[in-house]
Amino acid sequence: MQQAYNLLTLSRSSTILSVLLFLAASSVLACAVQQNDQPGPSQMLLVLPFENHSTAPGLDWISEAFPEVLSSRFSRSPLFVLTREDRLSAFDHLGVPASARPSRATVYEIAQAMDADFVLVGNFSYDGKDLTAHAHVIDMARLRLSPEITEAGPLTDLINIQTALAWDVLEQLKLTPASQKTQFVTQFPPIRLDALEQYVRGMSASSDQEKIKYLKQAAALDAQDASVMLQLGEAYYRLRDYASAVTWLAKVPNHDAAANEAEFYLGLSQFYLGQMQKSEAAFRSLASRLPLTEVYNNLGVAAARLGDREARNYFERTVEIDPSDPDYHFNLAVELLRENEKEIAARELRAALALGPDPEARNLLDALVSGTQPAHLPLERIKRNYDESSFRQLALEIENAGEARLQQAPPAEHAAYHVQRGQELLEKGVAGEAEKQFREAVLLDPQNAAAHAGLARALESEQDNAEARTEARAALRLKPSPEAYLVLARLDLVDNNSASAEQNLEHALALDPENAAAASLKHDLAARQSQPSH
Repeated sequence: MQQAYNLLTLSRSSTILSVLLFLAASSVLACAVQQNDQPGPSQMLLVLPFENHSTAPGLDWISEAFPEVLSSRFSRSPLFVLTREDRLSAFDHLGVPASARPSRATVYEIAQAMDADFVLVGNFSYDGKDLTAHAHVIDMARLRLSPEITEAGPLTDLINIQTALAWDVLEQLKLTPASQKTQFVTQFPPIRLDALEQYVRGMSASSDQEKIKYLKQAAALDAQDASVMLQLGEAYYRLRDYASAVTWLAKVPNHDAAANEAEFYLGLSQFYLGQMQKSEAAFRSLASRLPLTEVYNNLGVAAARLGDREARNYFERTVEIDPSDPDYHFNLAVELLRENEKEIAARELRAALALGPDPEARNLLDALVSGTQPAHLPLERIKRNYDESSFRQLALEIENAGEARLQQAPPAEHAAYHVQRGQELLEKGVAGEAEKQFREAVLLDPQNAAAHAGLARALESEQDNAEARTEARAALRLKPSPEAYLVLARLDLVDNNSASAEQNLEHALALDPENAAAASLKHDLAARQSQPSH
Protein backbone atom coordinates (compact mmCIF):
# COMPACT_ATOMS: atom_id res chain seq x y z
CA MET A 1 0.00 0.00 0.00
CA GLN A 2 2.83 2.40 0.85
CA GLN A 3 4.55 1.67 -2.46
CA ALA A 4 1.34 2.29 -4.36
CA TYR A 5 0.83 5.67 -2.72
CA ASN A 6 4.42 6.70 -3.30
CA LEU A 7 4.22 5.71 -6.95
CA LEU A 8 1.07 7.77 -7.24
CA THR A 9 2.92 10.75 -5.83
CA LEU A 10 5.81 10.28 -8.23
CA SER A 11 3.44 10.01 -11.19
CA ARG A 12 1.96 13.44 -10.62
CA SER A 13 2.82 16.18 -13.06
CA SER A 14 5.55 17.64 -10.87
CA THR A 15 8.14 15.08 -11.87
CA ILE A 16 11.63 14.59 -10.50
CA LEU A 17 13.03 16.13 -13.66
CA SER A 18 11.02 19.28 -13.09
CA VAL A 19 12.33 19.36 -9.54
CA LEU A 20 15.90 19.12 -10.79
CA LEU A 21 15.28 21.98 -13.17
CA PHE A 22 13.67 23.97 -10.39
CA LEU A 23 16.62 23.48 -8.08
CA ALA A 24 19.15 24.30 -10.76
CA ALA A 25 17.30 27.37 -11.95
CA SER A 26 16.08 29.03 -8.79
CA SER A 27 17.16 27.09 -5.68
CA VAL A 28 13.85 27.74 -3.95
CA LEU A 29 13.87 25.20 -1.14
CA ALA A 30 15.61 25.00 2.19
CA CYS A 31 18.45 22.52 2.65
CA ALA A 32 19.00 19.78 5.19
CA VAL A 33 20.78 20.44 8.44
CA GLN A 34 20.74 17.48 10.78
CA GLN A 35 23.54 18.20 13.17
CA ASN A 36 23.29 17.09 16.78
CA ASP A 37 20.52 14.65 15.78
CA GLN A 38 18.10 17.52 15.23
CA PRO A 39 15.38 17.34 12.60
CA GLY A 40 16.31 19.13 9.40
CA PRO A 41 14.20 20.78 6.73
CA SER A 42 13.86 17.51 4.87
CA GLN A 43 11.90 15.99 7.73
CA MET A 44 8.16 16.11 7.28
CA LEU A 45 5.49 16.58 9.90
CA LEU A 46 1.92 15.35 9.57
CA VAL A 47 -0.61 17.06 11.85
CA LEU A 48 -3.83 15.08 12.30
CA PRO A 49 -7.15 16.55 13.49
CA PHE A 50 -7.45 16.43 17.26
CA GLU A 51 -10.11 14.12 18.65
CA ASN A 52 -13.02 15.80 20.39
CA HIS A 53 -13.34 14.34 23.89
CA SER A 54 -15.82 16.99 24.92
CA THR A 55 -19.54 16.38 25.37
CA ALA A 56 -20.35 20.04 24.71
CA PRO A 57 -22.30 20.51 21.46
CA GLY A 58 -21.02 22.50 18.48
CA LEU A 59 -17.29 22.01 19.03
CA ASP A 60 -16.51 19.42 16.35
CA TRP A 61 -15.04 22.10 14.07
CA ILE A 62 -12.19 22.57 16.56
CA SER A 63 -10.80 19.15 15.60
CA GLU A 64 -9.87 20.42 12.14
CA ALA A 65 -8.89 23.82 13.50
CA PHE A 66 -5.86 22.28 15.24
CA PRO A 67 -3.99 21.24 12.07
CA GLU A 68 -4.96 24.52 10.40
CA VAL A 69 -3.54 26.75 13.15
CA LEU A 70 -0.62 24.51 14.11
CA SER A 71 0.54 24.25 10.49
CA SER A 72 0.64 28.03 10.22
CA ARG A 73 2.65 28.22 13.45
CA PHE A 74 5.23 25.78 12.11
CA SER A 75 5.68 27.79 8.90
CA ARG A 76 8.88 29.43 10.14
CA SER A 77 10.40 26.23 11.47
CA PRO A 78 12.71 23.95 9.45
CA LEU A 79 9.97 21.31 9.30
CA PHE A 80 8.01 20.65 6.12
CA VAL A 81 4.36 20.42 7.18
CA LEU A 82 2.22 18.19 4.98
CA THR A 83 -0.94 19.90 3.76
CA ARG A 84 -4.57 19.05 4.41
CA GLU A 85 -4.86 18.03 0.75
CA ASP A 86 -1.92 15.63 1.20
CA ARG A 87 -3.63 14.11 4.21
CA LEU A 88 -7.02 13.72 2.55
CA SER A 89 -5.41 12.19 -0.53
CA ALA A 90 -3.56 9.65 1.62
CA PHE A 91 -6.74 8.80 3.53
CA ASP A 92 -8.57 8.30 0.24
CA HIS A 93 -5.95 6.03 -1.31
CA LEU A 94 -5.69 3.96 1.85
CA GLY A 95 -9.48 3.61 2.09
CA VAL A 96 -9.75 5.60 5.33
CA PRO A 97 -12.80 7.91 5.58
CA ALA A 98 -11.82 11.56 5.89
CA SER A 99 -13.83 11.91 9.12
CA ALA A 100 -12.47 8.72 10.69
CA ARG A 101 -10.63 8.58 13.99
CA PRO A 102 -7.80 6.28 12.90
CA SER A 103 -6.31 3.80 15.32
CA ARG A 104 -2.65 4.08 16.25
CA ALA A 105 -1.84 1.29 13.78
CA THR A 106 -3.67 3.14 10.99
CA VAL A 107 -1.87 6.36 11.89
CA TYR A 108 1.44 4.55 11.45
CA GLU A 109 0.28 3.19 8.10
CA ILE A 110 -0.81 6.65 6.90
CA ALA A 111 2.45 8.26 8.06
CA GLN A 112 4.54 5.59 6.38
CA ALA A 113 2.59 5.98 3.15
CA MET A 114 3.20 9.73 3.22
CA ASP A 115 6.89 9.36 4.19
CA ALA A 116 6.23 11.52 7.25
CA ASP A 117 9.05 11.66 9.79
CA PHE A 118 6.84 12.89 12.63
CA VAL A 119 3.11 12.77 13.32
CA LEU A 120 1.35 15.09 15.76
CA VAL A 121 -1.74 13.48 17.30
CA GLY A 122 -3.92 14.82 20.07
CA ASN A 123 -7.29 15.44 21.61
CA PHE A 124 -9.12 18.23 23.38
CA SER A 125 -11.80 18.48 26.05
CA TYR A 126 -13.99 21.30 27.31
CA ASP A 127 -15.51 21.43 30.79
CA GLY A 128 -17.71 24.44 30.18
CA LYS A 129 -15.01 26.88 31.21
CA ASP A 130 -11.57 25.75 30.03
CA LEU A 131 -10.41 23.89 26.94
CA THR A 132 -7.56 21.44 27.52
CA ALA A 133 -5.46 20.08 24.65
CA HIS A 134 -3.27 16.99 24.94
CA ALA A 135 -0.78 15.99 22.23
CA HIS A 136 1.97 13.51 21.42
CA VAL A 137 4.63 13.53 18.71
CA ILE A 138 5.19 10.17 17.04
CA ASP A 139 8.78 9.72 15.85
CA MET A 140 8.41 7.39 12.87
CA ALA A 141 12.11 6.56 12.59
CA ARG A 142 12.28 5.36 16.19
CA LEU A 143 8.63 4.26 16.48
CA ARG A 144 8.53 6.27 19.66
CA LEU A 145 5.76 8.30 21.28
CA SER A 146 6.85 11.53 22.96
CA PRO A 147 5.81 12.52 26.48
CA GLU A 148 2.40 14.14 26.57
CA ILE A 149 2.17 17.87 25.91
CA THR A 150 -0.68 19.76 27.56
CA GLU A 151 -1.97 23.30 27.17
CA ALA A 152 -5.16 24.72 28.64
CA GLY A 153 -7.12 27.94 28.93
CA PRO A 154 -10.49 29.54 28.27
CA LEU A 155 -12.21 28.52 25.05
CA THR A 156 -11.93 32.11 23.86
CA ASP A 157 -8.14 31.69 24.09
CA LEU A 158 -8.09 28.73 21.70
CA ILE A 159 -5.64 30.32 19.23
CA ASN A 160 -3.07 31.03 21.94
CA ILE A 161 -3.51 27.50 23.33
CA GLN A 162 -2.76 26.08 19.88
CA THR A 163 0.18 28.43 19.36
CA ALA A 164 1.66 27.50 22.73
CA LEU A 165 1.25 23.86 21.76
CA ALA A 166 3.25 24.54 18.59
CA TRP A 167 6.06 25.93 20.73
CA ASP A 168 5.98 22.80 22.91
CA VAL A 169 6.30 20.58 19.84
CA LEU A 170 9.26 22.57 18.50
CA GLU A 171 10.88 22.37 21.92
CA GLN A 172 10.51 18.58 22.01
CA LEU A 173 12.08 18.37 18.55
CA LYS A 174 14.90 20.72 19.61
CA LEU A 175 13.79 23.30 17.07
CA THR A 176 12.74 26.04 19.48
CA PRO A 177 13.32 29.47 17.88
CA ALA A 178 15.52 32.07 19.53
CA SER A 179 12.55 33.95 20.98
CA GLN A 180 10.96 32.95 24.27
CA LYS A 181 7.63 31.13 24.44
CA THR A 182 5.70 34.29 25.25
CA GLN A 183 7.29 36.10 22.31
CA PHE A 184 6.56 33.14 20.03
CA VAL A 185 2.89 33.10 20.99
CA THR A 186 2.44 36.83 20.49
CA GLN A 187 4.44 37.21 17.26
CA PHE A 188 1.69 35.96 14.94
CA PRO A 189 -1.06 38.15 13.52
CA PRO A 190 -4.27 37.75 15.54
CA ILE A 191 -6.91 35.32 14.30
CA ARG A 192 -10.56 35.93 15.08
CA LEU A 193 -12.03 32.80 16.63
CA ASP A 194 -15.40 33.27 14.92
CA ALA A 195 -13.68 33.75 11.55
CA LEU A 196 -11.61 30.61 12.12
CA GLU A 197 -14.77 28.62 12.89
CA GLN A 198 -16.45 29.74 9.66
CA TYR A 199 -13.27 29.00 7.69
CA VAL A 200 -12.94 25.47 9.08
CA ARG A 201 -16.63 24.77 8.50
CA GLY A 202 -16.18 25.98 4.94
CA MET A 203 -13.13 23.78 4.39
CA SER A 204 -15.04 20.77 5.74
CA ALA A 205 -18.25 21.41 3.77
CA SER A 206 -19.34 18.74 1.30
CA SER A 207 -20.33 21.05 -1.58
CA ASP A 208 -18.82 24.18 -3.09
CA GLN A 209 -22.05 26.12 -2.57
CA GLU A 210 -21.90 25.31 1.14
CA LYS A 211 -18.18 26.13 1.23
CA ILE A 212 -18.88 29.54 -0.25
CA LYS A 213 -21.57 30.24 2.34
CA TYR A 214 -19.23 29.64 5.26
CA LEU A 215 -16.16 31.18 3.62
CA LYS A 216 -17.98 34.41 2.80
CA GLN A 217 -18.96 34.66 6.46
CA ALA A 218 -15.30 34.16 7.37
CA ALA A 219 -14.29 36.87 4.88
CA ALA A 220 -16.85 39.27 6.37
CA LEU A 221 -15.35 38.68 9.82
CA ASP A 222 -11.70 38.89 8.69
CA ALA A 223 -11.20 40.62 5.35
CA GLN A 224 -7.40 40.15 5.48
CA ASP A 225 -7.24 36.34 5.62
CA ALA A 226 -5.53 35.22 2.39
CA SER A 227 -6.46 31.56 2.99
CA VAL A 228 -10.14 32.51 2.89
CA MET A 229 -9.59 34.46 -0.34
CA LEU A 230 -7.83 31.48 -1.92
CA GLN A 231 -10.47 28.94 -0.92
CA LEU A 232 -13.31 31.20 -2.05
CA GLY A 233 -11.61 31.76 -5.39
CA GLU A 234 -11.06 28.04 -5.91
CA ALA A 235 -14.66 27.21 -4.95
CA TYR A 236 -15.96 29.70 -7.52
CA TYR A 237 -13.47 28.33 -10.07
CA ARG A 238 -14.80 24.79 -9.60
CA LEU A 239 -18.33 26.15 -10.12
CA ARG A 240 -17.09 27.85 -13.33
CA ASP A 241 -18.00 31.26 -11.99
CA TYR A 242 -14.70 32.60 -13.26
CA ALA A 243 -15.49 36.27 -12.75
CA SER A 244 -16.10 35.72 -9.03
CA ALA A 245 -13.01 33.50 -8.87
CA VAL A 246 -10.88 36.31 -10.31
CA THR A 247 -12.32 38.77 -7.81
CA TRP A 248 -11.24 36.67 -4.82
CA LEU A 249 -7.98 35.24 -6.15
CA ALA A 250 -6.70 38.68 -7.14
CA LYS A 251 -7.05 39.78 -3.50
CA VAL A 252 -4.35 37.35 -2.26
CA PRO A 253 -1.21 39.41 -1.44
CA ASN A 254 1.92 38.57 -3.43
CA HIS A 255 3.95 37.96 -0.26
CA ASP A 256 1.50 35.45 1.23
CA ALA A 257 2.14 31.71 1.31
CA ALA A 258 -1.08 31.22 -0.68
CA ALA A 259 0.09 33.51 -3.50
CA ASN A 260 1.47 30.81 -5.81
CA GLU A 261 -1.66 28.68 -5.78
CA ALA A 262 -3.87 31.76 -6.08
CA GLU A 263 -1.96 32.99 -9.12
CA PHE A 264 -2.26 29.60 -10.84
CA TYR A 265 -6.06 29.56 -10.53
CA LEU A 266 -6.20 33.27 -11.30
CA GLY A 267 -4.44 32.57 -14.59
CA LEU A 268 -6.85 29.73 -15.35
CA SER A 269 -9.90 31.82 -14.50
CA GLN A 270 -8.71 34.67 -16.70
CA PHE A 271 -7.99 32.16 -19.46
CA TYR A 272 -11.56 30.86 -19.40
CA LEU A 273 -12.84 34.43 -19.37
CA GLY A 274 -10.88 35.08 -22.56
CA GLN A 275 -8.58 37.54 -20.80
CA MET A 276 -5.45 36.12 -22.46
CA GLN A 277 -3.08 38.98 -21.71
CA LYS A 278 -3.94 38.88 -18.02
CA SER A 279 -3.72 35.09 -18.02
CA GLU A 280 -0.31 35.16 -19.66
CA ALA A 281 0.88 37.75 -17.14
CA ALA A 282 -0.29 35.61 -14.21
CA PHE A 283 1.43 32.46 -15.47
CA ARG A 284 4.57 34.39 -16.39
CA SER A 285 4.77 35.85 -12.89
CA LEU A 286 4.24 32.43 -11.31
CA ALA A 287 6.83 30.75 -13.56
CA SER A 288 9.46 33.18 -12.30
CA ARG A 289 8.91 31.88 -8.76
CA LEU A 290 7.77 28.31 -9.20
CA PRO A 291 8.67 26.68 -12.52
CA LEU A 292 6.20 23.79 -12.48
CA THR A 293 5.77 22.15 -15.89
CA GLU A 294 2.02 22.86 -15.84
CA VAL A 295 2.77 26.53 -15.29
CA TYR A 296 5.11 26.66 -18.30
CA ASN A 297 2.53 24.78 -20.34
CA ASN A 298 -0.26 27.19 -19.47
CA LEU A 299 2.02 30.14 -20.12
CA GLY A 300 2.64 28.64 -23.55
CA VAL A 301 -1.08 28.12 -24.21
CA ALA A 302 -1.93 31.72 -23.27
CA ALA A 303 1.00 33.01 -25.35
CA ALA A 304 -0.10 30.91 -28.33
CA ARG A 305 -3.62 32.32 -28.18
CA LEU A 306 -2.07 35.80 -28.32
CA GLY A 307 0.08 34.87 -31.29
CA ASP A 308 3.28 35.20 -29.28
CA ARG A 309 6.12 33.25 -30.95
CA GLU A 310 7.61 32.68 -27.49
CA ALA A 311 4.95 29.97 -27.01
CA ARG A 312 7.17 27.46 -28.80
CA ASN A 313 9.96 27.96 -26.27
CA TYR A 314 7.58 27.30 -23.37
CA PHE A 315 6.24 24.11 -24.97
CA GLU A 316 9.76 22.91 -25.77
CA ARG A 317 10.68 23.45 -22.14
CA THR A 318 7.75 21.37 -20.87
CA VAL A 319 8.67 18.48 -23.19
CA GLU A 320 12.29 18.67 -22.07
CA ILE A 321 11.34 18.69 -18.40
CA ASP A 322 8.58 16.08 -18.54
CA PRO A 323 8.60 13.98 -21.73
CA SER A 324 6.13 11.52 -20.16
CA ASP A 325 3.09 13.79 -20.60
CA PRO A 326 1.41 13.40 -24.03
CA ASP A 327 -0.28 16.81 -23.78
CA TYR A 328 3.08 18.54 -23.80
CA HIS A 329 4.10 16.78 -27.01
CA PHE A 330 0.70 17.58 -28.54
CA ASN A 331 0.90 21.27 -27.69
CA LEU A 332 4.41 21.55 -29.10
CA ALA A 333 3.25 19.80 -32.29
CA VAL A 334 0.39 22.27 -32.75
CA GLU A 335 2.75 25.21 -32.32
CA LEU A 336 5.26 23.68 -34.72
CA LEU A 337 2.54 23.27 -37.33
CA ARG A 338 1.61 26.89 -36.86
CA GLU A 339 5.21 27.66 -37.83
CA ASN A 340 5.01 25.12 -40.71
CA GLU A 341 7.55 22.77 -39.08
CA LYS A 342 5.66 19.69 -40.24
CA GLU A 343 8.42 17.09 -39.89
CA ILE A 344 9.24 17.98 -36.31
CA ALA A 345 5.52 18.29 -35.51
CA ALA A 346 4.94 14.74 -36.79
CA ARG A 347 7.72 13.52 -34.49
CA GLU A 348 6.05 15.12 -31.48
CA LEU A 349 2.66 13.65 -32.41
CA ARG A 350 4.21 10.18 -32.63
CA ALA A 351 5.78 10.74 -29.21
CA ALA A 352 2.35 11.66 -27.82
CA LEU A 353 0.73 8.56 -29.34
CA ALA A 354 3.50 6.34 -27.98
CA LEU A 355 2.34 7.35 -24.51
CA GLY A 356 -1.30 6.33 -25.05
CA PRO A 357 -4.29 6.53 -27.40
CA ASP A 358 -5.20 10.04 -28.49
CA PRO A 359 -7.76 10.35 -31.31
CA GLU A 360 -7.08 14.04 -31.87
CA ALA A 361 -3.33 13.49 -32.15
CA ARG A 362 -3.93 10.46 -34.42
CA ASN A 363 -6.17 12.43 -36.80
CA LEU A 364 -3.68 15.27 -36.96
CA LEU A 365 -0.77 12.92 -37.64
CA ASP A 366 -2.73 11.05 -40.33
CA ALA A 367 -3.50 14.35 -42.02
CA LEU A 368 0.17 15.26 -42.00
CA VAL A 369 1.28 11.90 -43.36
CA SER A 370 -1.30 12.00 -46.16
CA GLY A 371 -0.39 15.55 -47.06
CA THR A 372 -3.82 16.88 -46.16
CA GLN A 373 -3.80 20.35 -44.69
CA PRO A 374 -6.16 20.57 -41.68
CA ALA A 375 -8.79 23.27 -42.12
CA HIS A 376 -8.15 24.44 -38.58
CA LEU A 377 -5.40 23.55 -36.16
CA PRO A 378 -6.66 22.09 -32.87
CA LEU A 379 -6.41 24.17 -29.74
CA GLU A 380 -3.54 23.67 -27.32
CA ARG A 381 -4.38 21.89 -24.08
CA ILE A 382 -4.44 23.74 -20.79
CA LYS A 383 -3.42 22.06 -17.53
CA ARG A 384 -5.78 22.36 -14.55
CA ASN A 385 -3.80 20.40 -11.96
CA TYR A 386 -1.73 22.19 -9.35
CA ASP A 387 0.47 20.16 -7.03
CA GLU A 388 3.05 22.39 -5.41
CA SER A 389 3.22 20.26 -2.26
CA SER A 390 4.43 17.06 -3.95
CA PHE A 391 6.81 19.14 -6.02
CA ARG A 392 8.35 20.68 -2.93
CA GLN A 393 8.60 17.35 -1.12
CA LEU A 394 10.54 15.79 -3.96
CA ALA A 395 12.68 18.89 -4.38
CA LEU A 396 13.56 18.83 -0.68
CA GLU A 397 14.76 15.26 -0.86
CA ILE A 398 16.88 15.90 -3.94
CA GLU A 399 18.39 19.09 -2.57
CA ASN A 400 19.20 17.41 0.72
CA ALA A 401 21.22 14.82 -1.15
CA GLY A 402 23.04 17.58 -3.01
CA GLU A 403 23.96 19.32 0.23
CA ALA A 404 25.33 16.21 1.92
CA ARG A 405 28.89 17.49 1.50
CA LEU A 406 28.08 20.35 3.88
CA GLN A 407 27.12 18.07 6.75
CA GLN A 408 30.72 17.94 7.94
CA ALA A 409 31.60 21.51 6.98
CA PRO A 410 32.40 24.06 9.73
CA PRO A 411 29.25 25.87 10.91
CA ALA A 412 30.49 29.22 9.56
CA GLU A 413 31.00 27.78 6.08
CA HIS A 414 27.63 26.05 6.18
CA ALA A 415 25.96 29.28 7.32
CA ALA A 416 27.61 31.24 4.51
CA TYR A 417 26.07 28.82 2.03
CA HIS A 418 22.58 29.44 3.42
CA VAL A 419 23.16 33.21 3.39
CA GLN A 420 24.06 33.04 -0.29
CA ARG A 421 20.97 30.95 -1.04
CA GLY A 422 18.79 33.33 0.92
CA GLN A 423 20.11 36.32 -1.00
CA GLU A 424 19.40 34.57 -4.30
CA LEU A 425 15.85 33.87 -3.19
CA LEU A 426 15.29 37.47 -2.10
CA GLU A 427 16.36 38.63 -5.55
CA LYS A 428 13.74 36.30 -7.03
CA GLY A 429 11.06 37.64 -4.71
CA VAL A 430 10.61 34.42 -2.71
CA ALA A 431 10.81 36.00 0.74
CA GLY A 432 9.27 33.10 2.68
CA GLU A 433 11.83 30.57 1.44
CA ALA A 434 14.62 33.13 1.84
CA GLU A 435 13.59 33.59 5.47
CA LYS A 436 14.10 29.88 6.12
CA GLN A 437 17.58 30.01 4.62
CA PHE A 438 18.60 32.99 6.75
CA ARG A 439 17.13 31.43 9.88
CA GLU A 440 19.14 28.28 9.19
CA ALA A 441 22.26 30.42 8.82
CA VAL A 442 21.58 32.19 12.12
CA LEU A 443 21.07 28.83 13.82
CA LEU A 444 24.41 27.58 12.48
CA ASP A 445 26.36 30.79 13.10
CA PRO A 446 24.64 33.34 15.37
CA GLN A 447 27.56 35.77 14.83
CA ASN A 448 26.97 35.99 11.07
CA ALA A 449 25.92 39.60 10.51
CA ALA A 450 24.89 38.97 6.90
CA ALA A 451 22.49 36.26 8.05
CA HIS A 452 20.76 38.66 10.45
CA ALA A 453 20.68 41.41 7.79
CA GLY A 454 19.24 39.03 5.21
CA LEU A 455 16.65 37.80 7.68
CA ALA A 456 15.69 41.41 8.37
CA ARG A 457 15.15 42.00 4.64
CA ALA A 458 13.06 38.85 4.30
CA LEU A 459 10.91 39.74 7.31
CA GLU A 460 10.47 43.27 5.96
CA SER A 461 9.23 41.81 2.67
CA GLU A 462 6.73 39.72 4.62
CA GLN A 463 5.63 42.86 6.49
CA ASP A 464 6.80 41.53 9.85
CA ASN A 465 8.21 44.95 10.68
CA ALA A 466 8.84 44.47 14.40
CA GLU A 467 11.00 41.37 14.01
CA ALA A 468 12.66 42.84 10.90
CA ARG A 469 13.79 45.81 13.00
CA THR A 470 15.08 43.46 15.71
CA GLU A 471 17.14 41.47 13.21
CA ALA A 472 18.50 44.59 11.52
CA ARG A 473 19.72 45.92 14.86
CA ALA A 474 21.26 42.51 15.66
CA ALA A 475 23.14 42.66 12.36
CA LEU A 476 24.45 46.15 13.08
CA ARG A 477 25.69 45.12 16.52
CA LEU A 478 27.79 42.44 14.84
CA LYS A 479 28.95 44.41 11.80
CA PRO A 480 27.54 47.62 10.24
CA SER A 481 26.22 47.07 6.73
CA PRO A 482 24.25 49.13 4.19
CA GLU A 483 21.62 46.40 3.98
CA ALA A 484 20.76 46.54 7.69
CA TYR A 485 20.71 50.34 7.77
CA LEU A 486 18.44 50.42 4.71
CA VAL A 487 15.99 48.02 6.35
CA LEU A 488 15.80 50.37 9.34
CA ALA A 489 15.44 53.40 7.06
CA ARG A 490 12.55 51.85 5.14
CA LEU A 491 10.85 50.80 8.37
CA ASP A 492 11.29 54.33 9.68
CA LEU A 493 9.47 55.64 6.62
CA VAL A 494 6.64 53.21 7.24
CA ASP A 495 6.45 54.68 10.75
CA ASN A 496 6.55 58.23 9.32
CA ASN A 497 9.83 58.90 11.13
CA SER A 498 11.66 60.82 8.41
CA ALA A 499 14.42 62.06 10.71
CA SER A 500 15.45 58.54 11.77
CA ALA A 501 15.09 57.30 8.19
CA GLU A 502 17.45 60.02 6.96
CA GLN A 503 19.99 59.19 9.66
CA ASN A 504 19.98 55.46 8.83
CA LEU A 505 20.20 56.28 5.13
CA GLU A 506 23.27 58.45 5.73
CA HIS A 507 24.94 55.56 7.58
CA ALA A 508 24.21 53.26 4.62
CA LEU A 509 25.65 55.72 2.10
CA ALA A 510 28.72 56.29 4.27
CA LEU A 511 29.46 52.57 4.01
CA ASP A 512 28.59 52.32 0.30
CA PRO A 513 28.20 55.65 -1.56
CA GLU A 514 27.33 53.82 -4.81
CA ASN A 515 24.58 51.68 -3.32
CA ALA A 516 21.68 51.77 -5.82
CA ALA A 517 19.02 50.89 -3.25
CA ALA A 518 20.25 53.70 -0.98
CA ALA A 519 20.20 56.18 -3.87
CA SER A 520 16.63 55.18 -4.73
CA LEU A 521 15.54 55.51 -1.12
CA LYS A 522 17.23 58.91 -0.86
CA HIS A 523 15.20 60.06 -3.85
CA ASP A 524 11.97 58.76 -2.27
CA LEU A 525 12.80 60.45 1.04
CA ALA A 526 13.53 63.76 -0.67
CA ALA A 527 10.25 63.54 -2.57
CA ARG A 528 8.35 62.88 0.63
CA GLN A 529 10.01 65.75 2.45
CA SER A 530 9.21 68.13 -0.41
CA GLN A 531 5.51 67.45 -0.18
CA PRO A 532 3.53 70.07 1.75
CA SER A 533 2.35 68.91 5.15
CA HIS A 534 -1.41 68.73 5.78
